[in-house]
Amino acid sequence: MHSKTIRATLIGSISIFLWGTLALLTRLTEGRIPPFQLMAMTFTLAFLLMAVNWWRQGHSGLRHLRQPVLAWVLGVGGYFGYHFCYFLAMTKAPAVSVSLLAYMWPLLIVLFAGLLPGESLLKRHLFGAIIALFGCWLLIGQGADGFNQQYLSGYLLALSCALIWSGYSVLSRLVKQVSTDAVGWFCAATALLALICHSLWETTVWPASTIEWIGVIGLGIGPVGIAFFTWDYGIKHGNLQLLGVLAYSAPLISALLLVLAGLAPADLTLLLACLAIVIGSLIAGYRRTHRSS
Repeated sequence: MHSKTIRATLIGSISIFLWGTLALLTRLTEGRIPPFQLMAMTFTLAFLLMAVNWWRQGHSGLRHLRQPVLAWVLGVGGYFGYHFCYFLAMTKAPAVSVSLLAYMWPLLIVLFAGLLPGESLLKRHLFGAIIALFGCWLLIGQGADGFNQQYLSGYLLALSCALIWSGYSVLSRLVKQVSTDAVGWFCAATALLALICHSLWETTVWPASTIEWIGVIGLGIGPVGIAFFTWDYGIKHGNLQLLGVLAYSAPLISALLLVLAGLAPADLTLLLACLAIVIGSLIAGYRRTHRSS
């Protein structure tokens, strides 16, 4: 890989670590805030975070509003579409099953990336992704009771999540000329759509303590804010297939942080999952290629 590709891949991997903090930060909100309200709040914070960056650059950010239609469809469709399907799936199927199916997106990234111009699907990417997927399922599959026909609509929505996010991640290569600054406006549009959904279907519940506010602000700055900015740069300029495999470490990071915080026990399943994800990632990234990714 070229040095620019390596740098972009490292920047993209920051997102994976930040997504690993999602469970811990969500715990701080105590689960009281309705999902679409929380989505509106955190994506608004993400927009404000980018607005501060624009201010530091000496402009309002309006120059980044005018983007190709495809960029807007991918950005807003990816952010809002994924979360909309995910929240709806959670109401129609058990949470464990939804999480298992939705987290097929890293494997789909590995598969779909091979269809891009100048890319190819390598055996090491596929093999590494499958091993890492096994580790991921060990972590989030505990308590699963198998699949049930009555939850079919929820399963389909969860699979839609995987397709939407992997599709967004891979097809963003087609608009790689669009600056990451534009993501700020995609976040603003997503926040607005989430606010509309909240007003239609939910009752507003504001954080009741400092800890809950810390959780909301932490989500807006980290897993929703910086993570989407670094992911945008990584998927456009980095090694997309390697990022797809590395993404399986997010639930592992979540589990480790919960253990360190005393909110979850360390057990054999965690160790096996850790080994599988690390081994899968090493296999996927073992050999270097001399072509640009």
